[in-house]
Order: sequence, then structure tokens, then C-alpha cells
Amino acid sequence: MSAAETDQTTLGNEKVQADRELLRQAQADGKVLGAYIRLSGPGWLQSAITLGGGSLAGSLFLGVLGGYSMLWLQLVAIVLGVVMLSAISYVTLSTGRRPFEAINSEINPALGWGWIVATIMANMIFCMPQFSLCYDALDKNLATLGGGDGLGSGSVTKWGVTLALFLAAGFVVLLNTRRGKAAKVFDLFLKALIGMVVICFVGVAVLLFGSGELDFGTILAGFIPDLGQFMHPAGDLQGLVEGLSPEGEAFWTHKLMGTQRSVMISAIATAVGINMTFLLPYSMLARGWDKPFRGLARFDLSTGMAIPFVLVTSCVVIAAAASFHNKIDPQLASSNLAEMEQSPTFDAVKSSLLARVDAELGDAAATTDEATKLEMVAKLPEEEKRIASALIKRDAFQLSRTLAPLLGDGKAKLVFGLGVFGMGFSTIIILMLINGYAFQELCGRPGSSGVFVTGVLVAGISGASWVWLWTDDQTRFWLAIFASTFAVMLLPIAYITFFLMMNSRRILGDDKPTGGRMVAWNVMMILAVAGAVAAAGTAMYDKAMDKQNPISFYVVIGILIVYSAAVVIGFAFRKPSKTAAEQ
Repeated sequence: MSAAETDQTTLGNEKVQADRELLRQAQADGKVLGAYIRLSGPGWLQSAITLGGGSLAGSLFLGVLGGYSMLWLQLVAIVLGVVMLSAISYVTLSTGRRPFEAINSEINPALGWGWIVATIMANMIFCMPQFSLCYDALDKNLATLGGGDGLGSGSVTKWGVTLALFLAAGFVVLLNTRRGKAAKVFDLFLKALIGMVVICFVGVAVLLFGSGELDFGTILAGFIPDLGQFMHPAGDLQGLVEGLSPEGEAFWTHKLMGTQRSVMISAIATAVGINMTFLLPYSMLARGWDKPFRGLARFDLSTGMAIPFVLVTSCVVIAAAASFHNKIDPQLASSNLAEMEQSPTFDAVKSSLLARVDAELGDAAATTDEATKLEMVAKLPEEEKRIASALIKRDAFQLSRTLAPLLGDGKAKLVFGLGVFGMGFSTIIILMLINGYAFQELCGRPGSSGVFVTGVLVAGISGASWVWLWTDDQTRFWLAIFASTFAVMLLPIAYITFFLMMNSRRILGDDKPTGGRMVAWNVMMILAVAGAVAAAGTAMYDKAMDKQNPISFYVVIGILIVYSAAVVIGFAFRKPSKTAAEQ
């Protein structure tokens, strides 16, 4: 170890001891809130990754489909996610053991290795769309302020912006490897970035409230869980569907529910991802946290992760609901085909409406020309066109344009541009950070700064390659299907693993919760596991049954069979339990 590294280690040990003493004194005085706020950090790392492109897209579609009635979903999802993250933090801080080693030794090495491989894959592949999201925020919103034309679509420009993002994110990540003031700067920067995202989207909701566009009572009612939404259309669309002819009701219910269930499951899955479960324990160990920090860990997850997530996603749902739910432009509502074709959303709804006409025609659809079908499309009731409009996938940039008349064009571009950019950039930072920790475990060198930097660079370079890979639809599809199938399959397995660890006296010893505490832990963890299993099952089924890519069935089933066999075999190859002296 070099002299500089020795100094850093000494400084780090002194900082940990000072934090521990501050926390113990605050606990003794019964005034822990100030100490908790001052020492918080890992929860904000979780917030930075969960507030990414996936949660943004999921929130938008929830608002489009269900209006305000689906606000409860992401609240429930993040609460269950916090429960499982609290469980792994409790185990880690109680034992001081690295989870990867503990899982391999005490549970199943196939679970441990699958966990780390899925984490690295997710980091590398899903870093790409975050770079793309940042570029789009700059190009479509921030660079057009003041009447500019944006950055353009040239590859040189894309590479230049991408390189700047890569270097900036790498610099911020490396601050976290330093001790003392550098690490504090990292924490403050991340909190400021998350704060900016929260302010941007909460600001939109506040402006909507101030304009009289929103009904506060209806919004509050949307936070009441409604599990029936897994079985019937949500929001105003339910009334629209029920008012149709029997044929129309059957067609649109089937079409809506296939999309609605997928969006709901996706929203649950993006609240807590497989790589988030890896980040939390290692970020806590890197800070020297141990048993006295267990209460702080729960506080940190609640305030640093759950509250920002609920605020941002709820505000996006509210804004999307106000802009798109049960809305239709006059051209699309017209029964005149020529006028209808002038609608900016006509191309997006055309295939759904033609499918509706085909269902009405039955066997005659094969012999009916498209011109006749389009005339029939124009004559469909407005309610059916409204439902078709709800199935259009929107993005934050379309939302900003829709709200521009209310917020002002410049303000809308600025707010959404900063918010979306902050979500993408913060996620890039954390994906690179996680990969550094994962590479240390993969190589069996948990304290190596060189291995950490290698992992950081691998994730960053992979993400920067979006200019080549993420803009090609076929390549993007296969990258996403392979990584997301493995990652979403591993999430319930990770949850089950954490459940087993929390119930294992072999791992926790006297720190294992008992009595009513254990019952409460188990009830909440079982609910979280059930949600993860449902999300994984639905996601894998949708990918396996993708008719446009039949070979995906064999990919998904192959991954499932091979990994399931590895897990079964892995139970026979657990290492002997290590004593505390051997850790």
C-alpha cells in the first residue's frame, strides 16, 4: 500500500470512528434526527439510480392509462423495496460480512454468482439508455432554449457530448473513493442532483395545482390501493369501455389489460432493481458502517430513497394524467377520414383502430381493402378513439410540449430538460459506482482501488457505446432482452435470499430478530417477494411470447432452465460456515 493510500485509510478510520461516536452520543441523548441527517448517504445513492429512465417512462404511462387512480402503485412498490433493502442492510451491518461471500458460504453459490453477474450485466447494458436520455434532454429541451435548433443528430456531436458526460460522471464517482472532504463533496453533489430532479417535477405539479387544473381530492383517492386494476381498466377508461357495444368492450378490454398489466408490473420492477440490492450493502461497508448504524440505515432509505422517489414519480403521473389521460385532439375525434388523418397522433393509433375494425368484420376482414377499413375507422365512436389514444407511448419531451401553454414554452423546456437530464446523469454515476464494487467482488479483491476503477470504466465505456448500439433497434432489443430477463429473474431470487438470511441464526446469531419483530419482518418480506415474483413472471412471459421475435422464447426458457439447474446444484456446494474470527 502506498503512503497516499495509507493516509487515506487512516483518515477514513478516523472519520468512521468520529461518525460512530456522534451517532452513539445522539442515541444516548435521544436526539438522533440531526445526526441521521448529517450522516445520511447510501439512501441517496439508491434514489439516484431508482430515479432513472425506467421509472420516468413507467410513471408517464401510468398517468396516461390510469389517470390519478394509479398513484398508489409506485408508493406500494417502493415501500416493499425499502423493506427488502432494510433486510439486507440489517444483515450486513449486524454481521460485517460482505453479502456476496455470505450468500456463497451460507446459502448457495449459484445465487451469489448469479446476483453479481446479473448486476454487472444490468449496469453495462442499462447505462446506455441513460446516456441517450441525457443527450435527448440536452438536444430537445435545454439546447432549444432561446430559440436554438438543438444539438443535432450528427455522430460527431453525439460522441462529443457522450465523452463529456462520461468524463464528468467518472470524476464524480472517483470522488466517492476518496475520504474526507472529497467524499463529502460527492454526497452533497448527489443530494443536490436529486434535489434538482425533485424540485423540477414537484414544481410542475404545484403550477398545475395553482392553475386550477387538478382536483386535490381525486389525487388523494389515487393513493388508495386498488388491486382490481390488475383485472379491469383503470381511471376514466373503465367508464369508456363499459359504455361500448359488447364487441367493442371485449376488444378494448383485452387490448387495454395486456398493456395495463405490463405497465403496472414494470413500474413495480423499476422501483428496486437487482443492481440496487448490490449497491446498498457495499456502499454501507465502504463507509465503515456497522451495528450502531442500523437505525440510520432505515432512516436513510426512507428519507433519501423513498421520499424523493414517491414525490417525483407521483408528480410525473399527475402531470401525465392532466395532459394525456382520456384526452383526444379534435382531428382524431372527427368522423371525417381526411380530417382525422391530419391528427398528429393518427399514425400512432392507426394499427389499433384497424385491428378493431378487423375484429368487427370477422372473416370478411381478409377480403376488405384498407381504404374501406379506414372509412370504418373514421366512423368509430369517439370513445374508442380515446381508448386507442391511451395506448400511445409518450415521453417526457412530449409532456413538456403539452404543458408549454400552461407553463410557458421556455419554462417547460427548462424544467423538463433539467429534470430528465438529472435523472439520467445521476443514474449513470451510480451504475458506474455499482460496477466498481461488483468488480472488486468478482475478482476477490474488495479493497483494490485499481479493480474498482476498472469496473467503473467498464460500465462507463459500455454506456458511452450507446451511439453505436442503442440506436440500432435489433441490437438494442437483444441486449435488453438478455440482460432484463436475467436481471428480472434474479430479483425475486435475491429477495428470497435476503428472506432466508434474515431468518438464519447461522448467519445472524443473537442478532436474529425474534417474536413480534420477526413476524412483522416476515409478513412484509413475503409481500415483497410475492410482488417481485409476479413482476418477474409477467416480464418473462411477455418476452417469451413476443410474436415478433419467436426465438426470444427459446432464449428466455433457456436462461431459466440453465440457471434453475445451477441453483439446485449450488445447494450441495455451500462452503462451511466461517466464524467471526475468520471473517
